Amino acid sequence: MELTTLQIVWFVLIAVLWTGYLTLEGFDFGVGMLLPILGKGRDAADTEARKRVMLNTIGPVWDGNEVWVLTAGGATFAAFPQWYATLFSGFYLALALILVALIVRGMGLDYRHKVDSDTWRRRWDWAITGGSFLAALLWGVGLTNIVYGTPIRANAAVKGDYVFDGNLFSLLGIVPLLGGLTFVGLFLTHGAFFIALKTDGPIRHDARALGIKAGLVTAVLAVVLLLAIGLRHGSPVSWIATVLAALALVAGILMAAKGREGWAFVGTFACIAFAVAAYFGALFPNAMPTSLADGASLTLAAASSTPTTLTIMTWAAAVFTPIVLVYTGWTYWVFRKRISVHHIPAPTSIGRESVNH
Repeated sequence: MELTTLQIVWFVLIAVLWTGYLTLEGFDFGVGMLLPILGKGRDAADTEARKRVMLNTIGPVWDGNEVWVLTAGGATFAAFPQWYATLFSGFYLALALILVALIVRGMGLDYRHKVDSDTWRRRWDWAITGGSFLAALLWGVGLTNIVYGTPIRANAAVKGDYVFDGNLFSLLGIVPLLGGLTFVGLFLTHGAFFIALKTDGPIRHDARALGIKAGLVTAVLAVVLLLAIGLRHGSPVSWIATVLAALALVAGILMAAKGREGWAFVGTFACIAFAVAAYFGALFPNAMPTSLADGASLTLAAASSTPTTLTIMTWAAAVFTPIVLVYTGWTYWVFRKRISVHHIPAPTSIGRESVNH
C-alpha cells in the first residue's frame, strides 16, 4: 500500500510538533534538573535568590511549551488512529509515569512560591527536579523504543489490528536506555545554555561552564545512540540529519566556550531539531517497526485515517498553526530580557501560619 501525499504531510507535521515540544520543553526540563546544582549559592538567601532566578526564566513559558505534546498526541490520534492505539496500549504504564512526572513537576512550579517556608520550598524543589529528570528520561526511552523497534505483532483475530507483545520491562533495552540518558544530557546542556542566555551575574557564568561540560558528555552519547539507530533503520534523511545534529551540538559548545550564549542555545536547539528529524527519518515509512522476528511492523499507510479526515485536518492546521506560531514567538519576545538576583524581591509570607502550625 503506497503512501498518499496527505499521509506524508501529516507524518512530517507530527515530526514538527515533536520538534517544537522537545526543543522548547527541553530547556524547561534542563532548568528543573539543574535547580539543585546551579541554584546553590553562598548562603541560604543567595541560594533562594538563584533558584528563583532560574525558575523565573521559564515561568512565563513552561506551561505553554507543554501544549506542543498535547497537539502531537491529538494529531496522531486523528491522522493515524492505529498508531495511536497501538502506542498507548503498549506504552500505557510508561506514559502514565510520564504523566505523573509532568503533574508533580507542574505542581512544584505552581506551588513552590505559595508559602514562605524553607521546608515547603525544598520539598517542591525536589518535585521539580525529580519530575523534570523522570520525564526527560522516559521521553527518551519511549521515543527511542518507537524508532528502534517495539515488540508488536499483527492481531490474528482482528484484521488491521496490532497488539503489544511485551511489558514495561520490554521497553528497557540497552539502546532505549541510552536514548533516555542522551535526552537527559541534551536537555541539561540545552537548559544550561538557556539559563546562561537569560540571566546575568555569577549564575550566568556557572551555567555556561556547566553546559560546556554536559555538552561534551552528551555529544559522545548522542553519536553512539544515533549510530545504533542508523545502522538498524538508517535512511539518507536520517543519516544527513544525524550529521547535522552532531555538527550543531559541537558548534553550540564552541560558541559557549567563546561566551556567545545566544548562538550556543541556537546550537542545542538545532541539535534537538535535527535529532528528531533523524528519528523520524529512520522511522519512515513505518509508524512502529517491530522488534520481533515473527512480528509485523505497523506502517503509516495501514495506520492512517481516511482521506476525508486528513483533508479536513489539513485545512484546520493551515488556519490555526500560523496563529499559534505568532503567539508563541510574541511570548518569547516579550520575556526576552535577562534577569539577575537583584531583580528578585523578598519572599512573601502567604500561608506562613498554616505551615508553622
